[in-house]
Order: sequence, then C-alpha cells, then structure tokens
Amino acid sequence: MSSRDARVEAAIAHWAPRFVANGVPLSDFQEVTAQVERWEDWCAAWSTRAAVHEKLGNDALAAGHRLSASEHLTRAGVCYHFAKFVFVHAYDEMGAAHRKAIACRQAALAHLDPPGERVEIPFQGTRLYGILRKPKGVARPPVIVMCMGLDSAKEEMDAYESVFLARGMATLAFDGPGQGEAEYELRIRGDFEAPVKSVIDWVERRADLDTAGIGLWGVSLGGYYAPRAAAHEKRVKACISLSGPYDWAELWPTMNPLTREAFRVRAKCATLEEAHEYGTSLTLKGVASNIRCPLFIVAGKQDRIVPWQHGERLAREASGPVELLLIDDGNHVANNRGYRYRTQSADWMARQLGIARA
Repeated sequence: MSSRDARVEAAIAHWAPRFVANGVPLSDFQEVTAQVERWEDWCAAWSTRAAVHEKLGNDALAAGHRLSASEHLTRAGVCYHFAKFVFVHAYDEMGAAHRKAIACRQAALAHLDPPGERVEIPFQGTRLYGILRKPKGVARPPVIVMCMGLDSAKEEMDAYESVFLARGMATLAFDGPGQGEAEYELRIRGDFEAPVKSVIDWVERRADLDTAGIGLWGVSLGGYYAPRAAAHEKRVKACISLSGPYDWAELWPTMNPLTREAFRVRAKCATLEEAHEYGTSLTLKGVASNIRCPLFIVAGKQDRIVPWQHGERLAREASGPVELLLIDDGNHVANNRGYRYRTQSADWMARQLGIARA
C-alpha cells in the first residue's frame, strides 16, 4: 500500500493534464510528483524545479537571447505558480513561491512575442493587477478580458492567451478578488460583475484598444465569473465559459479537500461550514437568463470537479445565442483534450468580434 499523502494523490489525480497543457514539461511533472510523498513538501519541490527554468532564463537574458529567456522565465513562473496554487495551509511559503511566479512572468513580459505589459486597474480603493498583451500589426485590437479560477492566476495564462493573440485579439488576464495578487487583501466574491466593471472601465480609457469589441473568458470558477459578469455588463460582446459551475455550493459535498480549503482561505472564512454558506452567493440562479450576448460553453463529460450538467443548465437558461460544446472524453476544463476546444473557442470569439478568418 502506498504511503503517499492522500492530498498529494488528489493533486496528481485532479490536475495532471492541466499542468502539462499550461506549460509544465511532462518530464518535470512526472519527476517532481514522483518524489513528493507528503503534501507539506509539494511547494518546495516545485519551487526547486522552477528555479532550474529561472536560471536558464536569466542565463539566456545575460547572453542576449531575449526570446529564449522569455520562454524559460514563463515556464519558471508556471512552475512557481503550481508550487503555490492550493498550498494555503502554509501561507508564508505559499506567498514566497507566488512572489517568484510574479517576478518570473514579469521578467519575461518585455521579451515575449508579442510582448506583455503589467497593468494596474483601480478597484474600490485598491488595485487589481493584470497582464495586457496585444497582437502584432493591429492598431486597435478587440480585447479578451480573462477571468481566473479558484486556484489559477494570470501567470498561468500564456498558453490560453496565445490562441487569441494569433487571431488578432488582445488579452487582458487579471487577478480578481480572492485570486493571485488580490487574494491576500480581497476575499472571493460572487458578484464578479463588480471587478469586471472596473476592468472594462479601465479598458475604455485605453486609446490602443477597440473598446467596442470586448469579450469575456473564464476558466473553472472563472467559468462562473465570466457569465455572471456578462449577465450584468452589457458592454461585453461575447463570453466563453470553460467548465464553470452554475452553482458553487452544489459542488461542495463532492469537492476534494484541497479545493475546499483553498476556497475557505480565499473567501476569508473561519470554518468550512462558514465557507459552505458563503459559497451559496456564487450562483447563476436568477441570473443566467439575463445573459443576452453570444455565449460559448465548454464542458467535459468526464469532469469529476464540475459535472457537465452545470454547463448544460447555463446553456438552457441563457437568453442569447448559445453554443454548447460537450467533450465526451474531456476532464475538468477538458485539459486532456485541449485540441477539441482551444482553437475552436478562439475562432468563435473572433467571429463574434468581427475579425476576418485567420
């Protein structure tokens, strides 16, 4: 019988395809997870592997190989991100890994193709931080506002950004309340239309973006946040929801312990019972019918985290045009079948925003 911590087993079982799909080399995933027996060692093991990529990036930068440096540093940022992503039981250690993730992605931004810009967005007396990237050769591109999930952050988004950038759309990945850089100050909130409004207000002040072409995109819990915001924010022209829950509290009984605890901490609740009650505010009941913009929904029928029926219910209740893509052999966010929806959803968004076929 294996002596491995059940929390480590859960992390490997639930998130392996996601790590690889979003930039962690398969060999790194296999080697790092093979050596971790205790959950308490997870963050340190991934931080050690991230440091390998960070050094490669810094060496490439010193040698003047800027594009190579950006690739190594982005990979380092993703590995540091996965060191901290649900490591909420050791806040200081998690925070140290998080700071490294931010620093590596920041160091990469100017050298990416196309480059990125770190931005600050005013929000209710504080700031939300994001990464804006614009496609080459487009003077005023439409922009996709990207909503993170419970344990994702803007530093994980490079692979998702690329399909939109390649089709002439800008991307703005931002950390909202309870996410990434905002998780320390601001708690998770169900009314995600509030931060999205502030983000779109900020977009409208940018002369280099097409403010008449704003799309929303959300992954996992962000797949709830994006349609929730689209129901209230009429400046949104189209919305993509990837494996988003219709009602968060309905998932609570079958939620894995790492996710449940991450939600408790990021919702700033004292107990799991309080977190369960707070989670009832994250629902599309009575809201979905207000979504009138075009909506593209992706759900994996093998999803053990958010059952595909949540996406089906959202599709049924939305008032505007809906395309529901059910992937029979797809897991959560269909990370094991990214080729079944990533380019397809980007092509769909390009059509909604009036971009000629790439």
